[in-house]
Amino acid sequence: MADAFTAPHGRFSLLPRSLRGTAVLLLVAILAFALVLVITGALLVSGVVVAALFAALSLISNIKRRVLGEPLVFSDFALIGAVFQHPQFYLTALRPVQVVLLGGGLVLAFAALALLSNLDAQPRLLGLGLGLVAAAGLAVALRRIGWPLEASAPDPDVDVMRHGLVASLLAHWHDWRGRPDPDPCDAPPVTGRAGQLVVIVQCESFTDPVALFDDPGLSLPTLETARSLAWQHGRLLVSGFGAYTMRTEFGVLFGRGEEVLGTRRFDPFLTARGEASWALPNRLGRDEWDSWFVHPHDMRFYGRHRLMPEAGFGNLVGEEFFPRPGPDEGRYVTDAAVADRIIEIARGSARSSLLYAVTIENHGPWPPEECDAARGASPYLRLLARSDAMLARLIDALPRLGRPALLCFFGDHRPSIPGASEPGPKRHTPYVMLRFASDGTPLPGNGAGEDLTPAELHHAILDAICLGEAQR
Repeated sequence: MADAFTAPHGRFSLLPRSLRGTAVLLLVAILAFALVLVITGALLVSGVVVAALFAALSLISNIKRRVLGEPLVFSDFALIGAVFQHPQFYLTALRPVQVVLLGGGLVLAFAALALLSNLDAQPRLLGLGLGLVAAAGLAVALRRIGWPLEASAPDPDVDVMRHGLVASLLAHWHDWRGRPDPDPCDAPPVTGRAGQLVVIVQCESFTDPVALFDDPGLSLPTLETARSLAWQHGRLLVSGFGAYTMRTEFGVLFGRGEEVLGTRRFDPFLTARGEASWALPNRLGRDEWDSWFVHPHDMRFYGRHRLMPEAGFGNLVGEEFFPRPGPDEGRYVTDAAVADRIIEIARGSARSSLLYAVTIENHGPWPPEECDAARGASPYLRLLARSDAMLARLIDALPRLGRPALLCFFGDHRPSIPGASEPGPKRHTPYVMLRFASDGTPLPGNGAGEDLTPAELHHAILDAICLGEAQR
């Protein structure tokens, strides 16, 4: 029943999913029941605990889909540790009553395990036998389930509707485990012009508010100016909504599209170390380029402290390089501070330089007590203006450094703001790519907007680097 209520579901929501999905669900339920029975020795308690676990899984998936536009995927479980390290990123998606229900349910479950367990050996032996049979049956079922297809980019909505949440989680995980790393990149190193400066800014929750809220009065002045000066600009076709920064980040850094990643696309950072040769810094000539990865937050988040050096970044600039935000600056390091650090590094670098910066100031949640009554987005829009000011600061400073420069500025995903910005088919964010000659003159493009995926933006950046100061 719990799986039947997991969204999305068909018109007749209480009917079983596919036969294969239902078989996997039943085997998982038997296996979970057997494990709890081995622990407790109590049949009734085991049944209640398993039912509660499945109900909680369905509830969490439905909440996630309402806020972020997709059900639970297997890679979400890799973030359990991050929930405890950075709870402000996750628990704020829940209503207080939901936090109470989930927390209370866990307390009751553990209390039931402790109070109603017994020392009888017979139920435990039964549980052990059931568990072995269910585990063997599940292993066979996953090998023969036949989906997701090897060449497909799986859609969790489609798979949950057809096969159910539990079956989708396990089938995607099983497929993910069997996917090999790609062959190492054998393309020759990209050199570009000596002394070239490349600055890439992945701006947290940056969008065009005109597109987001359909209100021309919300236009960002610097974004509009950047589009008029840009070598290339357009819509960045990101797949995530309200989260999953790493999907966009991986695409821009590694240049591998989601259509070739398959189930790796849900969290490409989990396997990115096996694809490191494709990363942008590793594509540049090591003898000619210096590189920095700038992120004013805990680098252990998403494992960046391990991944980015393997991706070729010679220098990591983390939260310890930034002053703590002031009382009137919010919870996170400001975009202005990140811009200052980028300019400081650029001024001090003599060789060709790549700087990739990931901002955080406009990370949700946005305080509801300050929200505009009509739209509920005033705090977000205020911080969005600061991101626009960061873009203005970089456009002003970089051309003054006396070296050819490329500035790429884009949003990682749209914000999730209940009642104002909610999941839908449109998820794109803006990107602008500006090129400057050594004397600071902007090198214009054709002026037309071009839609790109994050992976396509990676290749557009490489193409621009190869051009140096050349027009075409």
